[in-house]
Amino acid sequence: MFAFLRAINVGGHTVTMDRLRDVFLSIGCAEVETFIASGNVIFTTRASKRDALERRIEKALGAALGWNVETFIRTADELAAISRYEPFGPLDRHPAGTVVHIAFMRGEAPAAAHELILPYRSDIDDFHIHGSEFYWLIRGRMSDSAFSAARLERILGGPVTARNTNTVRRMTERYCAPR
Repeated sequence: MFAFLRAINVGGHTVTMDRLRDVFLSIGCAEVETFIASGNVIFTTRASKRDALERRIEKALGAALGWNVETFIRTADELAAISRYEPFGPLDRHPAGTVVHIAFMRGEAPAAAHELILPYRSDIDDFHIHGSEFYWLIRGRMSDSAFSAARLERILGGPVTARNTNTVRRMTERYCAPR
């Protein structure tokens, strides 16, 4: 399983990866690893209900760290599919410096989100919603964009956490490869 954590090592919320591993171990997760210091946790568990597992992790992290840490769980199969999905085509077909961020959502976006996001498309930004992920293509620097994760959360009506496609693909290659 993969947990993508929001508010880890950003905005003054710093935590060591050892501390994250300890929290996951304390709630019965096993084979816990972290991937780069931005709140990506790989683990095994006997838990089968995603919502309940996300809430259990959030409760444990909140108690241990002192702040709310929204948690977004994906399975290995889901992460592999997310990694392969290219709504804007291969990045090498875009101008140099183009990046795609994948925002993980709790569930599928509300139907209205598709229409609400359209006015924000520009020469710099493009968007695509697929399943429980929001894909954000940025041509150039993020500072050139008029869009933000905070605006995305308002449109979607709930929290998200984003990773760039390089991070997602590296995780997929390392942890989702056939064994």
